[in-house]
Amino acid sequence: MNDWVDAEHHVERAHEHYDAGRWDDAVNELRQALSLNPYQAEWYFNLGLTLEAAGKNDDAAEAFSSCFKLHQDHDQPDANSALLAGLNLIRAAKPQAALAWFERASEIEPMNITCFVHRIEALTDLARHSDAEETFYLAQQIDPDHADLYAVMADSLLASGHNERAVWCLREAARLDPDLPRIQAKLAKAYTVAGRLERARQLYLRELRNDPGDINTLLDLGELLLDMHRHTEAGEKFRRVLELESDQPDAHFLLGELAEIEHRIADALVHYDVVLRLDKSYPAVRRRLARVLFLRNREEDIHRIRDLLAHEHRLLVANQIVNPQSPAAQSTQSSQTLTALVEDLDELGRLLLDAEMIPESIRIYTEMIALQPANHRAHHGLSVAMLEADRFDDGIAAAKRALEFQPRFIPAMHNLALAYLRQRQWIRARYWVRQASRVDADDPSLRRLRLKLRFHTALSAVTWGWRKIAKLARILSSILGRPRRSPA
Repeated sequence: MNDWVDAEHHVERAHEHYDAGRWDDAVNELRQALSLNPYQAEWYFNLGLTLEAAGKNDDAAEAFSSCFKLHQDHDQPDANSALLAGLNLIRAAKPQAALAWFERASEIEPMNITCFVHRIEALTDLARHSDAEETFYLAQQIDPDHADLYAVMADSLLASGHNERAVWCLREAARLDPDLPRIQAKLAKAYTVAGRLERARQLYLRELRNDPGDINTLLDLGELLLDMHRHTEAGEKFRRVLELESDQPDAHFLLGELAEIEHRIADALVHYDVVLRLDKSYPAVRRRLARVLFLRNREEDIHRIRDLLAHEHRLLVANQIVNPQSPAAQSTQSSQTLTALVEDLDELGRLLLDAEMIPESIRIYTEMIALQPANHRAHHGLSVAMLEADRFDDGIAAAKRALEFQPRFIPAMHNLALAYLRQRQWIRARYWVRQASRVDADDPSLRRLRLKLRFHTALSAVTWGWRKIAKLARILSSILGRPRRSPA
């Protein structure tokens, strides 16, 4: 009996900690209460809410699932705990697992429109856009005027490239519920993707009039202003974010990007360094730092550049970018996400080549080819890395593969000519220089190769001439210098 009383005391203290925002203390108290009495579904629910508030979504999903199972054991299935378990799994980037929980919630409450909204959200993360659209139409039969339903469907349409339809959905959501959180900002983002930048800017400003301190809107507007080349205004928005939240990594990163655009290398380094201190796993910051250090062009920076790129390479491998052809990887990557990932890999590969980290660059370009087998730039990058490693046959094969997908790609032709030059295969080198010259005769790199080949041709002609002269001289010498016989 004392254990039950102690458990209640732990729960009371957990509520006090929760109200004071001390999440970790509240979690510890609830876990102690559950260790004494593990059959209280309500305590698991409270634990889930506390872990959710602390940003520990995986653990929160587990707590909500325990709550659901306890209700189920008592023949009282709870749709709310199932919904929250799925929602936290979405936030933990586990949409497939989340989908199962939303389906359970729908089985318990078939008319609950929120189940459909979150199911569309999970299907969008899984890039199952046709299934998301089907779910949307099913949900419309329950509540055709649900604003959130249109808003989440817009996310799916944007991810699948149906920008104008996404704009329509968001406008409909704004009409149905003008107070929907950040609806003007979402509509602005859709207009940005559709290329209507000025309209997007106006909508962001309208959103800021309603909530001047919204950090996400300020950041989105700043990025839009960068795209519109309105750098001064963009900088003002990013600095406004830092006034509201001085350790905001996105604002520092974007200020670093702005400084890089304006060729303020020292300022860019400061901002990127701050981002790295604030968040060791911030995407792309190590690549940006390496790029800016290359621009600074100091010999003493090369060791730091290599450390940054090596760490970035390890992060990519740890995030299982290797073997991206697995069904699990493909199911979670939309075409836009895949394109962004390939661009990141391409940038990293080029930086690795600049830092003379050849084995790592070979691996990166191999992964690019696994992601997009028809990407001619990936094959070209691999050919450069192979040639730098003196693996001429592999480099030539990769360059020819690039030309299969892009027959007029001059850099691949240049590499082929250069590889054959290094192997002293002059005829093949001349062939690829001629092929490239037909595409762009004024390319500077081709002019240099033509000069080398002309020099070799002239040298060969001179050498051939000297050999002929030497041979003729030997013949004349043998004739003129032949000893005379005495007359008979």
